[in-house]
Amino acid sequence: MDFSLTDEQRLMRETARRFTDNEIVAAAKQNARDQRFDLDLVRKIADQGYLGAIVPREYGGAGLDYLSYGLIVEEVGRGDSAMRTVISVQTSLVCSAILRWGTEEQKHHYLPKLCSGEWLGCFGLTEPDTGSDAANQRTRATKTDDGWSISGAKMWISMGNTAKVALIFAQTDPAKKHKGVACFLVDTDQDGYQPSEIHGKMGLHASDTAAISLDDVRATDDQLLGEVGDGFKIAMSALDSGRFSVASGCVGICQGCLDESVSYAKERVQFGRPIASFQLVQAMIAEMRVKTDAARMLTWRAGWLKDTGQPNTTETSIAKYFATEAAVWCANEAIQVHGGAGYVDDHPVERYFRDVRVTTLYEGTSQIQKLIIGRAETGINALVPTAAA
Repeated sequence: MDFSLTDEQRLMRETARRFTDNEIVAAAKQNARDQRFDLDLVRKIADQGYLGAIVPREYGGAGLDYLSYGLIVEEVGRGDSAMRTVISVQTSLVCSAILRWGTEEQKHHYLPKLCSGEWLGCFGLTEPDTGSDAANQRTRATKTDDGWSISGAKMWISMGNTAKVALIFAQTDPAKKHKGVACFLVDTDQDGYQPSEIHGKMGLHASDTAAISLDDVRATDDQLLGEVGDGFKIAMSALDSGRFSVASGCVGICQGCLDESVSYAKERVQFGRPIASFQLVQAMIAEMRVKTDAARMLTWRAGWLKDTGQPNTTETSIAKYFATEAAVWCANEAIQVHGGAGYVDDHPVERYFRDVRVTTLYEGTSQIQKLIIGRAETGINALVPTAAA
C-alpha cells in the first residue's frame, strides 16, 4: 500500500480542514453548551458534498473513494464529533445500505435527497434490550394486504428526531432468528413513528439522539430494502462502513488532542519554563503522536482495502478498535497535559474527552471488535455456543 495522497486527496483534505476550522470549530463549543443540534451547520456540511460522499454522482453523491471520504471525516471529527456523527450516519449507514441493497427505483428516490441534505436519515437497529446481539430484534413486522405493519421500539438512534426516512430493522418470523430480520425504509411522517429526545448524555451534547416508539408504522412492499431475511446482512454491511467512519473521526480526535496539547504545553509556564520542556509531558505528547499515527495507518489501510475491493471486515474492526481506544487514551492524556484548564470547555480537549467515550460502544463495542478479530484468527465464533458451532 502506498500511503502518499494524490493531489486531489490533499486538496480535499485541506478544504475539509479549512471548512472545519471556519465553520465547525467556530460553532462547536456553544452548540455543546446549548445542547443544540445545529441544522444550519448540517446544511453547510451538505453543501460541501460531505453527506453521501461515497455515493456515485448518478445518484447525487460526490463519487469519492473511501480514503478520500475518511480524510474528510477525520477533519470534521477533529472539529466536532456531533457533526461527524451526522456524516457517519447519513453516509456510512443509511446511504451505503441503500446503495448496496436498494433497487434502482429506491436509489433514485432516496439517495439524491439524502446526499443533498434535503432529507436526513437514521439507522434503526439498536433496541432497549438489543445492542451487541443485533440479530435478536424485538421489533416486529407483520405482513398486511397493502404492505407491512411495524411495531416495537428503538434506542440510541442518532438523528432519530429529525430524520425524514428511517432504516428500521424488524423481525418478520422469530422462529427464523436472524434469517427472519428485514429492513424497511420507513417514512417518519406518520403518527405511529414517535421519537423522543434522549437527555442527560455524557457527551455529544450537540447531537440529535432519540428513543423511537413504533406503533403500527406502515411500510409498502416497495419500502422493503433487499428481501425478507436480508436485514441482518444489511446491518452488518452498513456497520462495516460505519466502523470505518468512526475510526476516521477518532483519528481526528487523536490529532486534535495532540495539536492542542503541543500548543498548550509550549505556552504554559511552570517553574520558570514551558511545561513542554518537562520530560514527562514530552513522554505523553510522544505517545499521543505514536497512537495517532498508528490509528491513521490502520484506518487508511481499511479504506485502501475497501477501495480496491478486497475483504476488509477484520481490518475495519482492527481500525475501529484501535482508533477508538487510542482516541479515549489521547483525550485523557490531553486533559492531564492541560491540568485544571482542561477540565472546563475553554479548551476543546474537555469536549473531546466527553464525546469520545461513546465511540468504543457504538457500531460494535470494543469487545465485539475483539471477537471479530479473534474469530478471524482462530476460525471459531465465540458468540456461538461450542456445541452448536
